[in-house]
Amino acid sequence: MSLLILLVGLPVYLGLAWYLTSLIGRPNVLLEILIYVGLGVLWALPFKAVFKGVGQAPPDDER
Repeated sequence: MSLLILLVGLPVYLGLAWYLTSLIGRPNVLLEILIYVGLGVLWALPFKAVFKGVGQAPPDDER
């Protein structure tokens, strides 16, 4: 699921964010940085639970 999100969902989100930021024009540099940082964090929040288990051992592994 996480691979699907990264390969399909993230490019779609980037395109949507790029389109929406192009509609507002060119704001102040600090405001522009805040917008891009906010958008960069916003995409990961709904998928926090999906990415939390990536790279961990299976729960039934007894090492």
